Amino acid sequence: MKEINLEGLDPVVSDRIAPFIEDILRGGTDNLHSFYIVGSALTPDFNKKTSDINSVVVLNGMDLDFLVFLAPLGKTYKKKGVAAPLIMTPEYIGTSLDVFPIEFFNFRMIHKTVFGDDILSGLEIKRDYLRLQCEREIKTKLIWLRQGFISSLGDKGLLNERLSESIAGYLPLFRAIIYLLGKEPPIKSHDVIVVLQEVTSIEAGVFERILLLRRKEITLSMDELISAFKQHYLATERIGKIIDDLHA
Repeated sequence: MKEINLEGLDPVVSDRIAPFIEDILRGGTDNLHSFYIVGSALTPDFNKKTSDINSVVVLNGMDLDFLVFLAPLGKTYKKKGVAAPLIMTPEYIGTSLDVFPIEFFNFRMIHKTVFGDDILSGLEIKRDYLRLQCEREIKTKLIWLRQGFISSLGDKGLLNERLSESIAGYLPLFRAIIYLLGKEPPIKSHDVIVVLQEVTSIEAGVFERILLLRRKEITLSMDELISAFKQHYLATERIGKIIDDLHA
């Protein structure tokens, strides 16, 4: 049986994820192609108090009995900061690169193969698919920002919550945009925002401010929240125009 490779992981991540992987392996390895850790647990942005450990389980073929086996583990490991893994097959991955290019671009860029053969490193992401999803994501986020602001009903707590939620998914999107604009995207969130500003010439500091708000590292008054919303919206809109122009 192939061994588990936890080398190079943050000790906190290793200690939390190892029992989960061992439980999965006890369920049988005949249909298990590979297991990966992805996302912030592999980056300097990992916070042991607030960050979840995200993973991808690749099966040779989809097996609903494996899902039945896996489901009861969720309650135990959620308390330890281990999120429910994404379950895929090689076939699903191969037929989904055109639909979820941003997600697979980031998986390719930020993953650790813990068990099995690495198929994420060799994924071929087509620029046209990546640009199209970036455009769709930006336009969706603009709708979300408008509706989120309106639904806050002028309530400071709700607006704070909506703004904090709004930044979710921006960093993977920004990495894809940086790549489309001809630069190698960084891993760390601060560096991603710095490079985004360099390649777009758009003041991107508001995104870092909202990240700090989400992490509860800063608090903002009502006037500051409204100002942050306006800056957030206008910067997102301008980035969307740059993505649209790539199609011209």
